[in-house]
Order: sequence, then C-alpha cells, then structure tokens
Amino acid sequence: MPRERGQKVVATNRKARHDYTIEDTYEAGLVLTGTEVKSLRAGRASLVDGYAFIDDHAEAWLDAVHIPEYTGGTWTNHPPRRKRKLLLHKAQILKIHNKVKEGGYTLVPLSLYFSDGKAKVELAVAKGKREYDKRQALRERQDNREAQRAMAARRHLGE
Repeated sequence: MPRERGQKVVATNRKARHDYTIEDTYEAGLVLTGTEVKSLRAGRASLVDGYAFIDDHAEAWLDAVHIPEYTGGTWTNHPPRRKRKLLLHKAQILKIHNKVKEGGYTLVPLSLYFSDGKAKVELAVAKGKREYDKRQALRERQDNREAQRAMAARRHLGE
C-alpha cells in the first residue's frame, strides 16, 4: 500500500498547449535515480525544453527535462539534463511511434507529477501550431473573456 495518495503535480508545461494542438495524451512512468526522486519531491523540475522520442529499439525516452541536482546529494548526484526512460505498454509505444512517423506530430511532456507515490509524466502526441493559429486562439480566448465580463456586469446590474 502506497504511503502517498492522490496526485502531487511537480511541474507543468503551460506553453505546450499554446504552441501545439494536442491530439492524444498518455501517462507514462519514469525510470529515475534516487537523487532525482528527492529533487522532484522537493518540487523542483522544468519541462520547458523537454521532449520525448521513441528510438530504434521501440523504447520511449524523455530528454532535455531539467531536474536540478539534489542539494543533499554527494558524488551520487545525477546530471540535471539526462535522457530518462519512459515506461509505457508496447502497444502504446507502437501507436505513438506510428503517429509520429506519419509526420507533423511530436511527443511533448505536459506535466510531471507523483501519482500514489510514483513519478509519472503526462505525454501528448501533438501537432505544432502555426503563428496565425496561435493568434486566432488568443483572440478567441480574449473574446470569450470579454463576453463573460459583460454578462457578469449585466447580472450585477440586475441585482
């Protein structure tokens, strides 16, 4: 029985939803060293430049994710930006690989968290947005916000 219950989010990649159109999401386990886990439990990580890929041996990897060295660690500390193996089912790996190989798709980490004490990463099969798509999404969000504000003001006046 795990000591911890529920989810504790360590890091999120908020820019990913702005830069990419998310197609599918997957939850993957992470193969970590002891000092990496301690550093994550302290709530320190960055997914900004991170990406995932599937190699020739049909194994999934997470690369360029920054987990800083553990302050209490000694010579056993880990390199902050190393390749980390992802734990996924073979069928999931093949499905992701076929989608990415199709072209135009990439594998992006959305969040890093602990689920019942185990380190997990939420991956997204995503397609990059063009500049005008980003502007259009931003404009839609602003329009919706203004509409909500107007309705709230109207409701407030009616009271």
